[in-house]
Amino acid sequence: MFNKVLIANRGEIAVRVVRACKELGIATVAVYSEVDRASLHVRVADEAYCIGPAPSSQSYLMAEKIIEVARKAKVDAIHPGYGFLSENAEFAELCVENDIVFIGPNPRAIRIMGNKTTSRVAVAEMNVPLVPGMKENLLNAEHCLEWSEKIGYPLMLKAAAGGGGKGMRKIDSPDGLLDAFRATKSEAIKSFNDDAIYMERYVDRPRHIEIQVLGDKHGNMIHVGERECSIQRRHQKVIEEAPSPIVDEEMRQRMGAAALSAARSVNYDSAGTVEFIVSGESKEFFFLEMNTRLQVEHPITEMVTGIDLCKEMIRSAAGQELTIKQEDVQMRGHAIECRISAEDPDNDFLPTPGKIAGLRVPGGPGIRDESGVYEGFEVPIHYDPLISKLVVWGRDRDNAISRCRRALSEYIVKGIKTTIPFHARVMLNEHFISGDFDTSFIDTHFKMEDAAHKRPDEKVAIIGAVIKAFRRDKENSQRITSTTEGGGGVNPWKLSGRIRSLSNR
Repeated sequence: MFNKVLIANRGEIAVRVVRACKELGIATVAVYSEVDRASLHVRVADEAYCIGPAPSSQSYLMAEKIIEVARKAKVDAIHPGYGFLSENAEFAELCVENDIVFIGPNPRAIRIMGNKTTSRVAVAEMNVPLVPGMKENLLNAEHCLEWSEKIGYPLMLKAAAGGGGKGMRKIDSPDGLLDAFRATKSEAIKSFNDDAIYMERYVDRPRHIEIQVLGDKHGNMIHVGERECSIQRRHQKVIEEAPSPIVDEEMRQRMGAAALSAARSVNYDSAGTVEFIVSGESKEFFFLEMNTRLQVEHPITEMVTGIDLCKEMIRSAAGQELTIKQEDVQMRGHAIECRISAEDPDNDFLPTPGKIAGLRVPGGPGIRDESGVYEGFEVPIHYDPLISKLVVWGRDRDNAISRCRRALSEYIVKGIKTTIPFHARVMLNEHFISGDFDTSFIDTHFKMEDAAHKRPDEKVAIIGAVIKAFRRDKENSQRITSTTEGGGGVNPWKLSGRIRSLSNR
């Protein structure tokens, strides 16, 4: 096992990896930007080194600087977390060149699976089902028109190097195709420094379901069940759960087998996730992409299986075999993860950086809060606004939802707006509760602008009702006073009780 590991990341995932290392008896090294000097991951690590200014391009994405710190701190390995350099094949190779173990898959797997067209070619050879479409990149506008006739509408244009919901466009008719082609290429070059894009069929009522896989350097490989990730905004996940409401055991085994075939196409040897798009109508599933890293939503799989994915990933990188076999994997109960972000859900989820003036974290049975902040912490504007992940477990889905409602009602973050109110409303939504949703859930069943408009009207109605009740009680009191001795007047306790009653409706 390693003696010392550097975590090339920040926030809650850096804290998560530090904790896993400490439980394995491994010393930890944190790196931080100037704005992250007081961050939680810096406080919990054994050592910490500043690697540059706030912008990630000058700090967390500086591969050479991170290697320099790793050599100075004499670490055995680097864990990249997710985001930043986690899926950068060149960084993985740079680690190897400097006799530092990269805690992740082999560079070839990262390179092939990091490109949507090369990954489609690789998994197709293993007979993994693909969404009908291209296995090459679009060359020009004429090539785009030619393939659109083959595929038909609606269709999707996607950046080959894409991820995080960027570089994707749905096209419903030929009218907007060429404009979308140019716009997608432009977004691809800006986001990924690569303008390669391709085309595939649009899947009706799509659900986003992924399979967790684990591999080691001895050829062992297992899948650890599925996660439902269809609640998204702008193609980015906000709520995940395990297992999926629509996946039965037979479907789970088929998807698991397909995921393992995809992973074997690149001799996968770490923790990773094979993502599928599933038709909400036919339940057909198709390979979407493979994420060659630990996922943000990995805790829900840990909650229902009891397997520590982070530790297995570290053990595998150290050359150890997986501690579990496929027949040992069992999913018990149900888990839900709510991504708590510094965003305003009533204003198109715009970031809301600032100081956390007060913080109360929920607890109790089945509650796990994966956090990277604390009271008094200043949420910076420079990075992803995710501040924590609320993870709950219940004996079944209904129990998990009710427990999640309770936990969200206890979760208080003062000083900034967060997505907690959004999650609370989702847990009461009939479509979510019934499991009848797809990736368009927020747009079609849960329009935030409608909710934002309704709340002021409700407040006006409550104030109006209270005023009306006050006047009625006052008139009644005056009539009583005029006909009886001793007066009367408005009962303030009765009025305040009426206000509470109206406010709770």
